[in-house]
This record gives sequence, structure tokens and C-alpha cells, in this order.
Amino acid sequence: MPAPGLLPALGRAAAAGTAMKRISRVIEAVMLSSRWLVVPFLLGLIVGLVAMLYKFVLKLIDFIMHVPAAEPSEVLVGILTLVDLTLTANLILIVICSSYDNFVTAIGEQPDWPQGLVKIGFSGLKQKLLSSIVAITAVSTLEWYMDIDNHPDGAKLIWVVAILLAFAFTMLIMAAADRISVTEAGKGHP
Repeated sequence: MPAPGLLPALGRAAAAGTAMKRISRVIEAVMLSSRWLVVPFLLGLIVGLVAMLYKFVLKLIDFIMHVPAAEPSEVLVGILTLVDLTLTANLILIVICSSYDNFVTAIGEQPDWPQGLVKIGFSGLKQKLLSSIVAITAVSTLEWYMDIDNHPDGAKLIWVVAILLAFAFTMLIMAAADRISVTEAGKGHP
């Protein structure tokens, strides 16, 4: 039989433990619900995607109107501009879909949804984002190079190339780090 003073102490400890569990559940519920605060940002990105579409259509109309009288290098620069806008739109779409799927709520299994937009882990998302940024930067660099006669500032071209190389180098480092972490995880290391 427990000591008479021990029963009230055990009761207080049990009550405190129950209260802590309730507080913990409330905090977890608030934290889990806070993921919905990301949705307005994603909706804003959808508005940005619509703006990109608008600019793309304007550039496409301008491109089509100037093609008959344009030099081949000008046509190439126009096409590269359209490619640049397309890659940027793809980047925005990847961020929207993968962020919603990873951070807000899992998107149900839809057989007609591209797997490249949903079910992307954080490592895959980093790689896709960096790959897209490198591609956009490469297209911009090529666009700058093709239109070099209209850009006499060589220092800016050096900066454009340096930024491209920095992004490419960063992508290689992140890919190596991801490969090392996968290899270490496969060996059973923490």
C-alpha cells in the first residue's frame, strides 16, 4: 500500500502529464495547420505564371511580325527569348506543384498528372530548380552572345558568364552532396 502522501503527488503528476499532452497536441495542430499559410504564396505564383503567359504571347506576336525582315541571328535571339520565358514558366510550375504536394497536402494519385510535377522529394526539387536556373542562365548567356553587337559592354558579358558558371558549379556540388548522402544512407550511417 502506497504512503498516504504519495497518492496526491501521483495524481498531480498524472494530471500534469495529461495537461502537457493536450498542450503538445494543440501545438502540433497549430504547426500542422500553418502549412496552409503557404497557399497564398502559391496562388501568387499562379498569377505570376499568367503574367509570364501574357509576356510570352506579346513576345511571340512581336517575333512573328519581325521574322520576315529579320537577320538569322535576330531570329535566333527571338527564339531564345521565347525559350527563356518557357523555361522560367516551367520553373514556376515545378515550384507550385511540388510545394503544394510536399508542404501543403499530398495530391492524390492522378494517372494523368506528370510525375515530374508531384512526388518530388526535397533533393529532387533542389536538382530540378538548379537545373532550370542553369538552363535559363545558359539561354540568357547565349542570347546575350548572339546579340553581342547590341551589347558593347564586355564587363557585363563576363558577369553573365560568371553567374552561369557559379550556378553550374553549385549544381554540381549539390548533386555530389546528394549522391554522398544517398551512399552513406545505403551503408547504414546516420
